[in-house]
Amino acid sequence: MKLINTVDAVGAVLCHDITQIIKGVTKDAVFRKGHVVTEEDIPVLLSVGKDTLYVWEKDENMLHEDEAAEVLCHICKNANMTTTAPKEGKIELIAECDGLLKVNSKGMKAVNSFGQMMIASRHGNFPVKKGDKLAGTRIIPLVIEKEKMEAAEKAAMAATDGEPILKLLPFKDKKVGIVTTGNEVYYGRIKDTFTPVVEAKFAEYDAKVIDHVTHEDNDKKVTASILDMIEKGADVVCCTGGMSVDPDDKTPLAIKNTGAKIISYGAPVLPGAMFLLAYYEVKEGPNPRTVAIMGLPGCVMYAKRTIFDLILTRVMADDPVTPEDLAALGEGGLCLNCEICTYPNCGFGKGK
Repeated sequence: MKLINTVDAVGAVLCHDITQIIKGVTKDAVFRKGHVVTEEDIPVLLSVGKDTLYVWEKDENMLHEDEAAEVLCHICKNANMTTTAPKEGKIELIAECDGLLKVNSKGMKAVNSFGQMMIASRHGNFPVKKGDKLAGTRIIPLVIEKEKMEAAEKAAMAATDGEPILKLLPFKDKKVGIVTTGNEVYYGRIKDTFTPVVEAKFAEYDAKVIDHVTHEDNDKKVTASILDMIEKGADVVCCTGGMSVDPDDKTPLAIKNTGAKIISYGAPVLPGAMFLLAYYEVKEGPNPRTVAIMGLPGCVMYAKRTIFDLILTRVMADDPVTPEDLAALGEGGLCLNCEICTYPNCGFGKGK
């Protein structure tokens, strides 16, 4: 930091805010710390009594806060994102499409552990809309050692295997099949109120339901229908009902008998403990793909948000879910069933 005459300050970077006070009109910073002085700024600075200024002393080994924020932004930015212009040393990343935000926690922790710099983001594995703010980056001081920023970038890349800390996976156009089970629905003893709920969930992602069948508690028929829907081009198949451990609840058996790989039968989430997730590989034919098969417990029918919401957003973005992912949902896996639901802007599903 050095003191210079204001008339010689063009191109210099202010080290502190410059406040303008006009009685009854304003009392605010007319220029912020980090502002680069222009020719037009000189008369304004003189008018607020600043004949001299404390400015940043340029050093090849130091980075200004805007430059450092650019480095942090580069560490984070990936496809389907745009950035704001630096403002007071901060840059924000904005979603360019609807999709699933992924955050590499190890990479973020590697950067934030350095001190004097920060990256703050939304929670990963949750849906975002085009135009949503994803993250913000900045350093804490006005200037920082260039060497320190290079070390932070190197540490982040080591933690992420060379990938940016953030990813935004666009939601895909999916074809959906729904298999409704239960003697009570099949024989018309009660109205099917489950299927409309599932259809509404998929409508949030503009997914197309291509087939829907209803069966009694017959695992062989359910298995056959799942495979038939996959043959017709379904990318996702949901089976409703029959998911408990009662002997006559046969949906888990029906899904297993398709030959799909069972990821988990059960999840540490309430509502939704009896949820089942499996993946079926279509390797032959004109449309090879991985089909997600989900067995939905009864709570999906009446609860505002459940395990289905947490997993569906990942399924719609072609983001594979592992047993470890499901196990990690325990912390944060308890929905508080708030009177006014604010999901996903709440703690539900935000596990480690």
